[in-house]
Amino acid sequence: MQIFVTGGAGFIGSAYVRALLQDEYAGAAGATVTVLDLLSYSGNRANLPLSGSRLRFVQGDISDSDLLHDLLPGHDVIVHFAAESHVDRSISGAVPFVATNVLGTQVLLDAARTAGVPRFVHVSTDEVYGSIQQGSWTETWPLAPNSPYAASKAGSDLLALAAHRTHGMDVVVTRCSNNYGPYQFPEKVVPLFVTNLLDGKPVPLYGDGGNVRDWLHVTDHCRGIQLVLEKGRSGEVYHIGGGTELSNRELTGRLLEACGAGWDMVRPVTDRKGHDRRYSLDITKISEELGYTPQVTLDAGLATTVAWYRDNRSWWEPLKARAGL
Repeated sequence: MQIFVTGGAGFIGSAYVRALLQDEYAGAAGATVTVLDLLSYSGNRANLPLSGSRLRFVQGDISDSDLLHDLLPGHDVIVHFAAESHVDRSISGAVPFVATNVLGTQVLLDAARTAGVPRFVHVSTDEVYGSIQQGSWTETWPLAPNSPYAASKAGSDLLALAAHRTHGMDVVVTRCSNNYGPYQFPEKVVPLFVTNLLDGKPVPLYGDGGNVRDWLHVTDHCRGIQLVLEKGRSGEVYHIGGGTELSNRELTGRLLEACGAGWDMVRPVTDRKGHDRRYSLDITKISEELGYTPQVTLDAGLATTVAWYRDNRSWWEPLKARAGL
């Protein structure tokens, strides 16, 4: 099997690539992988085992149709992770999010169809639904994004599904809850809080800390993606969740405890504009159809994540310095 991964040097994409190259998925054992990544601020060559004989790395843009024309023929599937993904950055400036997430996805879809790539897995987010006070979203829930990031991802989802309905492309969409784990760029809440606390620095808590998220370890997310790749029905959407909802205040408490710090290290900050109050995914569909269940408990996942950042300062310290975090 030849797998083409966009954004494969980022947090989730690189976790998926590493799992493929370690033959963690029986259905893709021995697969060769092409990674296309622009290496913008959050893409990192150090996330990948570049010396592996089964990995080809190409630095480039998903909006470069000529490059895609050269690279895509012969691949069996595209797994599309590449995206601008940080909500705060999208509030400061939305244009790069539209350019990459919407226009870039359409260029990639067109190139995949021209090259005859048999299957296209589009990786998305629960943020496309907006906010939900109670209950959980099913895959048929109307999209109501509130941030420019979420709106751009909703647009890319619709374009991917339109490619299936209009052109008959074998497209499947996944939507995940909040990911955490090793190699996550330290602007995100878990690595930001962990690395700050390891350095004895305070951590910022938005508003009253009552915003609720479902937390998903990146290895569970990638395993769900692979199940969808292998067995998901064309033209369908599948939710991938972790099954553990926490308020931001509760998450902060767990991270403080894991890092041996107290609440005196927390600094309340003004809430984010348009901050969604609660996300919650119903994962019945992927569980019943494909046999997915999250395997990494939050306690175990946070413990191993904190340990990874404690042991890998050489990875994250330069990133925080360059980003001014």
